[in-house]
Amino acid sequence: MTRPGIPERLLQRLDDLGAALADRGDVVALIALGSVGVERDRLDDHSDLDFFVIVDDGARQRYLDSIDWLEDLSPVAFSFPNTVDGRKVLFADGLYGEYAVFTVAGVTACAAPAGRIVWQRADAPAGLDAARGVPGSSPHDTVQWQANEALTNLYVALHRLARGELLSATRLIQVHAVDRVLTIAGLHTGGSSQQDVFAVERGAERRFGVRVPFTSMVPGYDRNRDAALAILAWLEAHADVDPVLAGAIRDLAENDARPGDEQRSGNPPALCTIDDSRQPPARR
Repeated sequence: MTRPGIPERLLQRLDDLGAALADRGDVVALIALGSVGVERDRLDDHSDLDFFVIVDDGARQRYLDSIDWLEDLSPVAFSFPNTVDGRKVLFADGLYGEYAVFTVAGVTACAAPAGRIVWQRADAPAGLDAARGVPGSSPHDTVQWQANEALTNLYVALHRLARGELLSATRLIQVHAVDRVLTIAGLHTGGSSQQDVFAVERGAERRFGVRVPFTSMVPGYDRNRDAALAILAWLEAHADVDPVLAGAIRDLAENDARPGDEQRSGNPPALCTIDDSRQPPARR
């Protein structure tokens, strides 16, 4: 007999969990989120379990402190409390999940996208699965604001790069400025297809494809100048870019190689070693 695939196993695990929680008496509802919730069209072999357990007042801490209610369902290989509200868990059979435990009052006060009710008690209040606290429209949701923010990200980053702050520059150019590019691309397409309202990068390849040249914009730690030029060129094609600021960025990227910057040959500079014994001991 063929073993069910990951998507089927994830959904079955939630159904089994709902049935088990229904017998416990102090649980109000089980709400599935994300690709196992209302977005099941994107459920695949790389999905995981995201869910809320809604419990009676006074029961919450017990469900946070103990995972016996999960282990009764399936053996757990690893688990840790990653927030004050929940845990991350890896089951022994390879299914992974992240969950939070709330009371009814707690879940109505938290920020969350719409969910899917897997199971709820007969006396559960309506609307536990509703979206709440998700980011609304902002005065910054304009192409021009996002472009100006990206441009200043590039300008500041290239100065940090010249100072030798490669990691800071990498984050400003290849993360923060790219986030602004993604927001602009979304605004040009109406913004309706964003996969995760809290994370603009989710599903970006599917949403934009070749319209955003990710390999040029995110080429790696030792190619920040190339990344900055690629982002600048894209912004010039998709927004009104101030020519003075664009010229300053291009000058920094093309002409201002200084000690501590990456080598234009593409080979990273030699790194000094540090005494690891003095460093402090070091999310899916």
